[in-house]
Amino acid sequence: MSERSGYPLGQVLPPAVLLGGNAVWSRYRQYPVFSLRWLAGRSLLVCSVIAVVSMFTGTGVGLAVQDWGAGLRGGLAHFIAFSLMATLGPAMATAVRRRRWPEATERRAVVLAVLAGMVISYGVDKVASAYVAELMQPHLAAMGLKSTPGPQLGPVAKAIGLALNVAALVVIYGLFGGGLALRAYFSERRRWEADQHAREVGELESRVREADLRLGVLQAQVEPHFLFNTLASVRALVRQDPAQAEATLDALVGFLRATIPKLRDGQSLHATLGQQLEICASYLELMRVRMGGRLTYTISVAPELRAHPFPPSLLITLVENAIKHGIEPRPGPGRIDVVAEREDGRLRVRVVDDGAGLKPGVGGGMGLANVRDQLAHRFGDRASLQLQPGPRGGVVAQVEVPCAMEEA
Repeated sequence: MSERSGYPLGQVLPPAVLLGGNAVWSRYRQYPVFSLRWLAGRSLLVCSVIAVVSMFTGTGVGLAVQDWGAGLRGGLAHFIAFSLMATLGPAMATAVRRRRWPEATERRAVVLAVLAGMVISYGVDKVASAYVAELMQPHLAAMGLKSTPGPQLGPVAKAIGLALNVAALVVIYGLFGGGLALRAYFSERRRWEADQHAREVGELESRVREADLRLGVLQAQVEPHFLFNTLASVRALVRQDPAQAEATLDALVGFLRATIPKLRDGQSLHATLGQQLEICASYLELMRVRMGGRLTYTISVAPELRAHPFPPSLLITLVENAIKHGIEPRPGPGRIDVVAEREDGRLRVRVVDDGAGLKPGVGGGMGLANVRDQLAHRFGDRASLQLQPGPRGGVVAQVEVPCAMEEA
């Protein structure tokens, strides 16, 4: 195929597209149809066969007219005519392919080139046949031989004869002059398109598997990080306020019972924004109990956005980060708002706190590094994480990803 199509014309076709065998006479079929190597191999094979046939033709003419010079010239004329007939159309189509035109233009031009080659070959054949006839005529006349008119045919017989001649010409010039090569050209393109589709699907599935494996590793880091922090807080409460510690443990058990199945399922591509928001709501309720009620929170999202695909374990990391670095370090009440909205084909999710605000070093920890890694592996440069000061102090952590529902 051409470089524009994905396969260079000078290289062997991929196995899924290749039909040619490894025999000497068919190796040219390993290259794209109407490429230079394909044309050279086909021309060598066809012209070799024509050369053998032309030798017999020249020998026959020489024996018929008792003149080996005339036989040599007749065989040479036969070889030139049939060689042009077999190679002219494919050669013109090869010149077209080397132009690397757009696909639709190339297809039309290749067909026209083969048809033009057939028409020119027909003219060459007529000239060569007339030359051989003229070459033989003086010798036949000298031998006292001359052609006699055949029987007179009726209109029906003439029509049948004309139809048979036209059919014979179509078969001879159509197949021998490039028709079969034209069929192979379109067949090769169909196989190439199918192979390209299979490659794209395979690459996509491979990327998905790789991303899911990495996300599994990242999530395995996030879950213990969250649990260890929470259990450490409970341990501190056991000494300070046993009743509050008991309530926090009850909330923790409820949180784990409700969210661990979602965390595990979240490794798949089917994790949704709604599932992640439910996990965040359970966690925020746990933190509200643990912190003695000084934390308040809201979750604001349109119902239709809850079904939107969303990377697993991402929001819970941002919410945990807001509590750890924003709410807990500052005394007094604190507030966290989780907001999701769709705009200009993008899904924006913000975690807003009114806590301690941005400090040097915040934003470079393991949790946010995992968030950035997830976004990079799943969306490339089409997603982003931004940290900026909030309108009432604190921090706004904003994640922006492509809106799959908008694209669909």
